[in-house]
Amino acid sequence: PSDGATAVAIISLEAFAGMWINAFLVCVLCIAWVKKKTLNSNEKILLLLGCSRFCSLCFSWVYYFLSRIYPNYLYVQPTQQLLVSFRSFFNYSDLWVSACLCGFYCIKIANFRNRFFIYLKVKIDRIVPWLLLGSEIFSLVIGIFVYDISDKAQCNNSTGPQNLWKVNMKIDEHFFPLYFVTGLGFVISFTTVISSALFLLFSLWRHKCKMQTNSRNSLSMDAHIKAMKSILSFFIMYSINFIFFIAAMINSRQKGNPKFLIIYVFLFAFPGLHSIILILSNPKLEKTLLRI
Repeated sequence: PSDGATAVAIISLEAFAGMWINAFLVCVLCIAWVKKKTLNSNEKILLLLGCSRFCSLCFSWVYYFLSRIYPNYLYVQPTQQLLVSFRSFFNYSDLWVSACLCGFYCIKIANFRNRFFIYLKVKIDRIVPWLLLGSEIFSLVIGIFVYDISDKAQCNNSTGPQNLWKVNMKIDEHFFPLYFVTGLGFVISFTTVISSALFLLFSLWRHKCKMQTNSRNSLSMDAHIKAMKSILSFFIMYSINFIFFIAAMINSRQKGNPKFLIIYVFLFAFPGLHSIILILSNPKLEKTLLRI
């Protein structure tokens, strides 16, 4: 019991810290939106990302809290179906909007002479709203799919504690095809993030070589090195997040295992940590944060 309470305390601390960081991000951008009456493409992506992460952490924490403290409540229809569905929707919204952000940075900053790449660079501000809409539609489809499977997996008369194990078994059987679909979605978005990061790193590396050859000023060099470090940190964090996501799927039946707690600790920490990096890499957001 003490171990369970400690685990809930750690996860709760991480979840609320992450929610605060993302609420800060959303509030600052909303205030800027009201003042300027408009947002640029980068701010639109960050606003939607902050909203998705705040809601994702909120529903994930509620689900985790109930599963550890009041597990019986999860088997009262439609509590589990709604929580799992909303959590999946916001998780995948976070995932795909993050991929859009990395792709946006790549197209905006990288320099390639390819015609298609130049076309994307010119039209990116018009493409971003459609990318975000597509991300939300895909996430909504996943959320509805999860609700449907979770609803079918529930046993009609299995709300008592003696039947919880049977319900878990049945849910795992029904969720197996879902693991494939959601896993595929994660792999596609992860591939987008990694490809964007690698393209950007390659472009910045070429630019760095040109600056060294032409003996350009060190200020421009420092700016590009800072950008490379920022993208490299994204690359590392997304790689680790992907590994922990796969580990969470593999160990989903062993929730009492200490390894599963470590997985949960990182998965709850990621939305907050990555948002902090995004805030610190944006001068306006960083300045506002330091005022608090």
